[in-house]
This record gives sequence, C-alpha cells and structure tokens, in this order.
Amino acid sequence: MDPLAPKTILEKTIVNQQKKIYQKAQSFDTFFSNLNNPADLTTKRVVRILEEYLATDTADSRKPVLSEALESLKTIEAENANFRITIPIADELSHIKDADVPRYIFHRYRYDVFPRQKRLDEYPPYLQIEPTSICNYRCVFCYQTDNTFTQKSGGFMGSMSFELFKKIIDGVEGKVEFFSLASRGEPFVCKDIDKMLKYCEGKFLGLKVNTNASLLNTEHCHAILSGGVNTLVISADAAQEPLYSQLRVNGKLDKVLANLQLFKTIQEKFYPKSRLITRVSGVKYNAAQEMNSMTDVWGRLVDQVCFVDYNPWENVYESAPNHVAAPCSDLWRRMFVWYDGTVNPCDTDYKSLLTMGKINQSSVSKLWRGAAYEQLRKKHLENERKSIEPCRRCTVI
Repeated sequence: MDPLAPKTILEKTIVNQQKKIYQKAQSFDTFFSNLNNPADLTTKRVVRILEEYLATDTADSRKPVLSEALESLKTIEAENANFRITIPIADELSHIKDADVPRYIFHRYRYDVFPRQKRLDEYPPYLQIEPTSICNYRCVFCYQTDNTFTQKSGGFMGSMSFELFKKIIDGVEGKVEFFSLASRGEPFVCKDIDKMLKYCEGKFLGLKVNTNASLLNTEHCHAILSGGVNTLVISADAAQEPLYSQLRVNGKLDKVLANLQLFKTIQEKFYPKSRLITRVSGVKYNAAQEMNSMTDVWGRLVDQVCFVDYNPWENVYESAPNHVAAPCSDLWRRMFVWYDGTVNPCDTDYKSLLTMGKINQSSVSKLWRGAAYEQLRKKHLENERKSIEPCRRCTVI
C-alpha cells in the first residue's frame, strides 16, 4: 500500500481540523468504559476519605492542596468548581486503596488544576519517558512519517539504557506519581523494556504504558502484569480493515487483536486480582472512524475505549505560523525525557528545538525549575509565543 494514499483520501478532513485550537487537558472526543464506576459515587467516597484525613493532626505538606481539592469536590455543582471526578478518574480510583486516595488526589489535582492556574512546585505533575524513539509503524498523523526524523543519519533514533532509566526513576520516586513510558517511539522496541517495567514495581500510582501492541508477546505480557503498570494504553484508531492499516501504516489488525487476546488470557489465568486498567485509545482523524465498531470489537478485550481529538503532530516545523497567543498548558503539566536523557517541554517539538537540558547532568526537579523552563514559561505568559519556534506554529494550549 502506498503510505501517501491515506493522506490523499483524508486530506480535506485534515485541512479543516488543522485550524482548531487543541485543548491538551480536554482531548477526549468520546470515552467508553466497561468498569461501571459512577463519578458521583466516587466523588462521595473521595470527599469522605479527604475529610477524615484532613481532620487528623498528621503533619503533611500536601494538606493545603488536598483542602483545595476537597472544597472543589464539595461544591461540584458550582460554576467555580475547578476539580471534578470524571469517569476516567473514577475508574483509576476504583483501583486505589482508601489509604492511597489522598496521595492520588494530591497528584491528580496538580495535573488537572495547576496548569490552568499557572502554578508550579518542585516537580512536574506528569513525567513522560521514552524507552526508545524508534517505531515499527508509520501512522499518518505521527512525526514518524518525517524522514528527516527517522533516518539513522539524523541522530534522533535510539533506545534508553537501563542505567539511565534507573537514575530517572530513583530521582522521582515519591515525588512524581503520574508518568508514561512512551513518547516518540514504540516502547516494546526497547530491548530493556521488561527490566524497566520490573524496576517500577510498587513505586507509582499512575504508570501508563502506551503501545501499538504489535510486538506484545508472552514475556512482555507478564512484564506488564507483574511490573508497576497501572494503565496499559493500546493505540488503535479503527476496528476494521482496510481503515486500521491505512491509519496505522505497517500495522496488521489481526495481529494486534491476537496479541490483545493473548494478554487477556494471561491476565485472567495468572493475574486474576490484577488492578491494571486496559484502554484502546484512537486518534479521531476522519469521519470514517466511529465509536460503535470500536466498542464492539475492542470492548471485548479491554476495559475502556476512547477517541482523542486529532492535532497535526506530524510535522509542526512545516506548519504555517498561526495566531495562537494563549500559553501552552504543558509547560506547567509535564516534562518529556528522550532516550538519550534530553529533556523537552513537549513532544510536538519532536526534534527538540526547545531542549531544556540533559537529565544525565542534572535532575528532574532542577530542570523543571531551571532557567530554560522558566524563561520559556515567561515568554508564553507575556504573549511572546509568536517569537518562539516551533510554538508559533503549534495549536496546543
């Protein structure tokens, strides 16, 4: 199949969507869950737990933030409520013990609210680590289609060493609860991915692994289920051929379905008490994609199915400058660490024009509050986004 064909077929939709502002914090287009966790009942549970915890005389520096979260949850119907329990959050909380709920809410509130309020503390609310920048797919909406990025001579391709991974994890354990193993590449291309997952066991409340699931095998399934993974996100945008492989170029739907069936079988046989959540997440790229077929096919294999809004990630450097002036919320929400230790403020800038430094020579906390990050935030706040490459070409806020 000609990899250019899907772009030709769907280009009208893409042109229309490129003009959108992309709300990073509100990117779900549709969301379906098999877990049946009502948001209202979960809110009552969280309110009860927080009230009990805040009434204790325990010295805890998190209490001011937890008090803010509690006040917002108790005034959930008010227009000024800035923090809510949604279905995805309710699903996560259903797998969290009561004793860990304050810990979870503290970090969840920082992730949801701090970026809107432009607040910072010493660590990013979310950390995204890529085990590798290499991918076996060439999805039509991804920067892996940029040959200047994927060619070996470009210097962008590689995998993280286990030693560097350990250094990062050791530096954030107990400080950052939410992070993903994935970014520019497919994590299971990395030869040390199973060791990395094992090293995370018992250390985090919100570890996600994002994968296209094409490389899942028995060993990887056991590593996911016995390691520290809380949510396994499978990237798939259609439930039938030829649409699946038109979007996920180099992918085979039958192979991915078989791999997920293998995962489900192993989970049910060897890990029946597993608290891991499985999710199929697709990019809503064109009108041919519809939710009914997604839930019919993928819903038999996973806990959740969703679409996220499409944003033109595939080559921001060739996009025309736009008039977006609002600051990018990711500057207050997350940090990206590439396979070689390069720290970047976003993955839209997949060639790292905005690099914040090297984790090998510093720490997550020092870089997060370092001069490069602070200067970039200052420019965004002072309406200077139009002077920054590639921010002036990006629509994310």
